[in-house]
Amino acid sequence: MAEYTLKVRRYQPESGEGAYWEEFKVDLDPSLSVLDGILQVKDRDDGSLSVRCSCRAAICGSCGMKINGQSGLGCKTQIGEAQEKADKVASVGDGDNTIVVEPMGNMPVIKDLITDMESTHWTKIRRVTPWLLPHGDPPEREYVVEPESMIDITQSMACIQCGACVSSCLSMEADPDFIGPAALAKAYRFVGDPRDAETKERLHDLAEDPHGIYDCTHCFSCIDACPKGVAPMDQIMRLRRKAGEEDIVDPNNGHNHVHAFVNMIEKKGTNDEALLVQESYAPGIKGKLKPSKAAIKGLVESLPTVLRAIKTGKARSPSKVIPGIHPKLPGGAQEDVKAIYAHAEEHREEFNIYIKGEDEVEPEPDEPTDAILADEAKAAADSKGES
Repeated sequence: MAEYTLKVRRYQPESGEGAYWEEFKVDLDPSLSVLDGILQVKDRDDGSLSVRCSCRAAICGSCGMKINGQSGLGCKTQIGEAQEKADKVASVGDGDNTIVVEPMGNMPVIKDLITDMESTHWTKIRRVTPWLLPHGDPPEREYVVEPESMIDITQSMACIQCGACVSSCLSMEADPDFIGPAALAKAYRFVGDPRDAETKERLHDLAEDPHGIYDCTHCFSCIDACPKGVAPMDQIMRLRRKAGEEDIVDPNNGHNHVHAFVNMIEKKGTNDEALLVQESYAPGIKGKLKPSKAAIKGLVESLPTVLRAIKTGKARSPSKVIPGIHPKLPGGAQEDVKAIYAHAEEHREEFNIYIKGEDEVEPEPDEPTDAILADEAKAAADSKGES
């Protein structure tokens, strides 16, 4: 048993006062969860502390919360590990070593750690029509499909609707109307389902919505937060890929941006940012000679960003400002990039761009240790005695 300090963000609407912080001491084994600590507080110190929970086994998704600033499940986060992270933060002088517990972000708080998931999470889930839309009359018994055809959507099917990804989404902070990672991951579950007959309609709907699939900024926060490995951003990238294959034109110029970026890396190996802006809004020679009103509007609106890049020194060199003069990779490196493109195109491989790193694996010893030899000798002696 060890003593931990939980710093909980409280909100009691019946009091008429704003949110405040309150600290509690708990005694728990380090292997138990932060949720266990909160329930201990509720049982021993303050019965008014409100938290939503059910299974306590990372299955129901009820106990979503932010722990030390990271969205996740209270029942899945060991309190010992949470303390270690708090200690690391304190060691660099950024706060004390208390375990900070808050309600999830991007959702209205009802009371203490309980948020209103209906107003945000579930509303956005319903937005993507989360059920199959097959054509024709239903079969007499069930739809039968090859198991292999369902592999592509098994990752998105693992979602337990905890809302952790919504809580951590930076795009939703900037644009509350963004459909969001959970809903878009659910959308791919049906876009990729071979039984659904409205795939193109779904893609047009999600791509043409200015708050749809191209509103994601690739911050990876939803992937870090997801307790079930759904990787919502990966599902959004898959939706974009399928929308691109359908050549769907979107109001955010997302399709043009992706197309321009892919072609640019193939030709130069690195990003020509000045040219990328032009190609995203006014692609090709025709787009530049006869730009649309939307293209002109987009280019004009991008000028403050360009000026800010010049002012901060990010675009100090001419190759960063003048479109088209950005150099290629030196030596034969560019040919290696083209070879990767050719290989991916030939094999149609999907790359997971989220890389956490490899787990450290201890190498197997070349020779058995003395302890292993002693155990083997003892086992052999015992076996001989029994016989």
